[in-house]
Amino acid sequence: MAIVKGTIVMTGGFGNASFYTMRGSDKVIARTKGGASKEKIKTSPKFAGLRKQQKEWSGCAKFGSVARYAMGGLHRLADYNITPVLNGMGKNLMKLDTESEIGTRHLRLSAYRQALEGFNLNRNYPLNTVLRVNYRCEMSRETLTATVHFPRVNTAIDLLNMQRLPFFRLIVSVGIVSDLHFNPVNNDYEPVLPTLHGTSETNTGEWHSTQTILPEQRMSSAFGEAEMADMTNAATLLVCVAVEFGNVGFTGEPVEVKYAGSAKVVAVG
Repeated sequence: MAIVKGTIVMTGGFGNASFYTMRGSDKVIARTKGGASKEKIKTSPKFAGLRKQQKEWSGCAKFGSVARYAMGGLHRLADYNITPVLNGMGKNLMKLDTESEIGTRHLRLSAYRQALEGFNLNRNYPLNTVLRVNYRCEMSRETLTATVHFPRVNTAIDLLNMQRLPFFRLIVSVGIVSDLHFNPVNNDYEPVLPTLHGTSETNTGEWHSTQTILPEQRMSSAFGEAEMADMTNAATLLVCVAVEFGNVGFTGEPVEVKYAGSAKVVAVG
C-alpha cells in the first residue's frame, strides 16, 4: 500500500494500480492489483493455511459488523471507520482460544468483556473532551437495564461545541453482543445467541440549547422480557453514552447534523 502525495487527486483504477480514499484520512491510497487467482487460493494445498485464516477472519468480520449495532446506532457519530477496528479486536479475542485449531477457534467476548470497555467512537474529539462532567452508570444483567446519572451541565464550561451548533441532546443506549462459535456442520461462524446479537435499546433525550444550564437528570434504557428470557452468560452487555449536536431544520425544528457529536462505550458487563 502506498500514499499518493502531491497534486494528483484521483480514485478508481489505472493500469495495474487502484486508487481510493478512506474515511478519516484526506490522502489517496494506492494499491497494486494482482496476486494468486481466487480459484488457486480456494483449491491449492499451498494456501491451506491462508484458507484457515480467511475462515477465521470471516468470523471476525461478522463480529465487527454486528457489534457496532449493539452500540445503539451511535456509530453514525464516529469520526473514523470503527468496523475494521472491531474486526481486529475480534481477531485478538479469537487468538485467546488456545484449545481449538486455527480455522475453528471461537470468539468469546464474554470471557474478556473488558476489551470493549472505554471504546471511543471518536478520535479527534472523544466524549470526555466534549461532555466535561462526571456522569455515573449503573447496569444490571438481571434486568437488562442501564441508567446513567448526569450532573448539572453548564454548557458554557461543560460542553465543547466544536461546530458552534445551536442544539444538543444526550443519548444512552444498552446493547448486546453474543459470543461467536465455529459450527463444523455449516463450516461457518455463528452467534451463540442469534436473537440477541447486535440488538440494542436507545433512549434519545430532548433537544436543548447549547447556551443553557441543564439540570441534573437520569436516563435509562432497558430490554423487555423476551430478551431477558434468552439471556445467557454468552452475551455481553454494552452501555453507551453520546452527545449529538443539531441545527435548525427545514420546518424550524432541531435536526441532527451528520457526524456532529461524540460517543463512547462507558460500561460493559
